[in-house]
Amino acid sequence: MPLRLIEIMLPKGHLNVAQELIQENAPLDFWKEEITEGQMRFKVLVPTEKTEQMMDALEKRFSKIDGFRIVLFAVEASVPRPERKEKKQLTSVELQAAKKLEKRGARIGREELYSDVDKMSRLSWIFIILIILASVVAAVGILRNNVAFIIGAMVIAPVLGPNVALSLGTTLGDGELSRRALKTITLGIVTVFVFSAIVGMIFKVNTQIPELVSRTEVNFGDIVLALAAGSAAVLSLSSGLVSALIGVMVAVALLPPLVTTGMLVGAGHWDLVTGSLLLFFVNFICVNLSGVITFIAQGIRPLTWWEAHRAKKATRNAIILWTGLLFLLVLLIYLSQKS
Repeated sequence: MPLRLIEIMLPKGHLNVAQELIQENAPLDFWKEEITEGQMRFKVLVPTEKTEQMMDALEKRFSKIDGFRIVLFAVEASVPRPERKEKKQLTSVELQAAKKLEKRGARIGREELYSDVDKMSRLSWIFIILIILASVVAAVGILRNNVAFIIGAMVIAPVLGPNVALSLGTTLGDGELSRRALKTITLGIVTVFVFSAIVGMIFKVNTQIPELVSRTEVNFGDIVLALAAGSAAVLSLSSGLVSALIGVMVAVALLPPLVTTGMLVGAGHWDLVTGSLLLFFVNFICVNLSGVITFIAQGIRPLTWWEAHRAKKATRNAIILWTGLLFLLVLLIYLSQKS
């Protein structure tokens, strides 16, 4: 059972209320101590899937109180091992909460997820360097018809993170996160395209290379793959299985089609550009569409009702936009196959 330790700092005058609130949310264990005169610290041990419930309850009650703060830690191990209560031993309130958690599925809390995704959305020199290095590896892999190089580029490229951040920002109605992610995505795309076009101008691009040809062809199976990969990316992050993202990066392949497009433009092979560009946009649109839908299905919502209202509107508009663009791409794929 993955565990989290929640530390709560709170003025001593709210001791009894805080204690009752913590107990109502059925922690595995909790401790309290006075850290300074008039300031208390609680340490609460909870299963990972209960962190959001516990933190939301505390934030709603104490967020406007000076000196209040919540800090969340991942727990590697705890001795003695926590034991799950049998359902027949649970009270009616605990049973209702357990059913709600089961329906939602095991995932990390909203704030922990936000923190993880927020780091992926930020534009930095490391991001630019990594995306250029990934473009170098992908370009060499395509020109040499080396699958291993291309897979390496997919793993290096940090392009999936900002797309997941954009989906989460949309789901939460967080305009700042969405704009930051969109800025990072845009600069990443421009960087890869310009670099790849320069490669296409300098080196001879053989349009008969199988790895290049495979990225100028797009079909309806690519849509299914990209939708599945987008959901897998969200699930791996929200369940705390970040290592699974490596497989998703390889599956969704955002970088190689874009590198292929840039090299073809640089080399002047305009007749093949449409296919590679379509493949890139299929992956990009499907990842964001399935990402938003998966976040919604997991019950990820803002804390307050006014944020929820804004998020609902943003989510609806995003789903309409991504679905409309996907429908347009399906039509273009159909026409290209027919011709």
